[in-house]
Amino acid sequence: MQAPSQQVHAHALPSVTGALRAVESLLLRGGQRTARRNAWTSVLEDRRRARARVEAQHVLEAAASRAPSDT
Repeated sequence: MQAPSQQVHAHALPSVTGALRAVESLLLRGGQRTARRNAWTSVLEDRRRARARVEAQHVLEAAASRAPSDT
């Protein structure tokens, strides 16, 4: 009779890369939220500046179209 063979059981340990990816995904969730919020704030600010530019242009055009006063 032969001696019973020993079985080797391998346990899947998370690799360093896998662990770093997991930590990164947890940390980036908030970062992505912040990035989206910052991007939307930038869009709103760009729109505000565009409206101000159009208003300023209208004022300048109106001032340029007036007849100069006699001095």
